[in-house]
Amino acid sequence: MGTNVRVLAAMSGGVDSAVAAARAADAGHDVTGVHLALSRNPQSYRSGARGCCTLEDARDARRAADVIGIPFYVWDMAEQFHTSVVDDFLDEYAAGRTPNPCLRCNERIKFAAVLDKAVALGFDAVCTGHYAILRDGALYRAVDDGKDQSYVLGVLTAEQLAHAMFPLGDTRKADVRAEASRRGLAVADKPDSHDICFIPSGDTAGWLVDRLGCAPGDVVDESGAVVGGHDGAYAFTVGQRRGLGLTRPAPDGRPRYVLAVRPVERTVTVGPREALRVDRIVGVRPRWAGRPPVDAVRCRAQLRAHGEVHRAVAELDGDELTVSLDAPVEGVAPGQAVVLYADDERVIGSATIDRTYRAAGMSV
Repeated sequence: MGTNVRVLAAMSGGVDSAVAAARAADAGHDVTGVHLALSRNPQSYRSGARGCCTLEDARDARRAADVIGIPFYVWDMAEQFHTSVVDDFLDEYAAGRTPNPCLRCNERIKFAAVLDKAVALGFDAVCTGHYAILRDGALYRAVDDGKDQSYVLGVLTAEQLAHAMFPLGDTRKADVRAEASRRGLAVADKPDSHDICFIPSGDTAGWLVDRLGCAPGDVVDESGAVVGGHDGAYAFTVGQRRGLGLTRPAPDGRPRYVLAVRPVERTVTVGPREALRVDRIVGVRPRWAGRPPVDAVRCRAQLRAHGEVHRAVAELDGDELTVSLDAPVEGVAPGQAVVLYADDERVIGSATIDRTYRAAGMSV
């Protein structure tokens, strides 16, 4: 993008979005800062170093905008956030899947609701503090591997990327903090947010029980034998090893892992670690950073944020994306995203994992 572009800078109250907004202003763009008020009751979301979306964050964002010298507003998007992210999170767990709320927030709030509103108001782009690189309309991994967020941005379409701006992708986090300090931004040393912003305690299982209720059921092995009990299948995720509530040890004495979660039957299936290995993944609701592939494409697949990448072949069949892995992978949970990369750097597209198949051909 050239200069004299009208830019809406989404400012969370953290150091990354503050520096991103400052860089956009330095580049000669007409920048306006906006803080997204995402909680119906800001006091109920995390505070201090525990997360984002608090009253403290709104104040920090306003102070940063004052230092940068840009107009600043607060947009109340609590209802959209609750419906599109919080309710979706609950629905996915209730269905036995493991969602990624940050990915959903990027897709449905920051680059759908916010972008739509920004364009309607005459802005050309939305700027955020995500660590990723945009080059010639394509999305690439950030320079800082430890902070790279291309995975959670993998749900963005080519049209959304055309109106996005990620000024931090070519910079390491330590250098961003140093720059914030030089600029006189008070958030220079503010700790990073982590975990899920709308779960104040950090106890996801307890939060789910409070909202979905107690639904006792059985923990079973692969033969169907009952080996334990639980208060809610939604508190478990594929690949989990601890907190399984087992009353009968495995015959061979080895640890057991969650293989499948079926809330309707109220059962959690456990088994040996090798039973977690899958080599085929089917995803739904594919989204593409460019044109959808016509034929099977050789690529790298990433299955969780900051997870490893795996050599694979992906093929689109209608509304489903089949990803065949060169080597089996453990602990792939339905509900998470599979993000495809070309040469491990450029994002091709993504899909929500619907089901997986073991190396022997059995559906998980």
